[in-house]
Amino acid sequence: MPDAPRPGRRPPTRPAPPAWPVATGLAVGLAADAVFADPRRGHPVAGFGAVAAALERRTHRDSRAVGAAYAVLLTAGAAALGAVGVAGRGPSSRATVTALATWAVIGGTSLRREATVMSRLLDHGDVEAARDRLSHLCGRDPAQLDVPGLARATVESVAENTADAVVGPLVWGALGGVPGLLAYRAVNTLDAMVGHRSPRYERFGWAAARTDDVANLLPARLTAALTVACAPLIGGRPRSALRAWRRDGHKHPSPNAGPVEAAFAGALGRTLGGRLAYAGRVEDRPLLGDGPAPEVADIARAARLSAAVTVAAGAVAVGARVLLDRTAAR
Repeated sequence: MPDAPRPGRRPPTRPAPPAWPVATGLAVGLAADAVFADPRRGHPVAGFGAVAAALERRTHRDSRAVGAAYAVLLTAGAAALGAVGVAGRGPSSRATVTALATWAVIGGTSLRREATVMSRLLDHGDVEAARDRLSHLCGRDPAQLDVPGLARATVESVAENTADAVVGPLVWGALGGVPGLLAYRAVNTLDAMVGHRSPRYERFGWAAARTDDVANLLPARLTAALTVACAPLIGGRPRSALRAWRRDGHKHPSPNAGPVEAAFAGALGRTLGGRLAYAGRVEDRPLLGDGPAPEVADIARAARLSAAVTVAAGAVAVGARVLLDRTAAR
């Protein structure tokens, strides 16, 4: 039998729990995105998209049930791949895998670089090149967009993609680790591919679009809240951003893009929304925020705001994961 502890001596303490691998991986992966941006070759998201496109061509039916099975299969497959990637690994290996997955699914630096390219092209008056480049940010029809229209499209895309490409992955990475990271990116990618209101995808893409709406409920509102908090960093007022979010966020046809774009509009002191052409149709969207329409100079301000929100979201995600791990260890 082991010796009993001697009187006056503390009993042996339990070994300290390992370093928090998910929190560490999220932080390192976010830093890798800041330094390296997206992987230039063999991007995992592009690979997933290729698999999803091939499967869609073989399984497409004008059916919600078939579309739902398609979305579930690919999303569950991505989550399972993440679970296998960390199964049985020690803390250091789990942190490394989490960092690589975070780097692969987050696109904040590439988003801001694309915004910078658009700003430079518009500053130089190269409208045709800017129209061609807009496809790197969104799927709008740029043919009839002038300089103000291109500036507005860029600002709105920076706002929406800050939630989709940065805050969303961080939230689901904090909650679910690598499986959460990969599942969220799968959901978001499928929505971009088939979640359209077009004759081909009206029914088939319904499940992908609704799943993306649900997955982004929390990230979108966290993005809006952090936008309010970060508004002073670009010369904006938190009160204006909060007012625009509360007053106008629900007007947008998307339940998640609305709060984010409205908060960005309020922080920038600009009005977003209005007419746009997308996927072969024209929409007249409600106006969000107050003030004039965005100018070219507002693209750089929106990019700086996106960077500030990215840092804040990273701190929130890492802190939340540490708290979750501490709670689980008790």
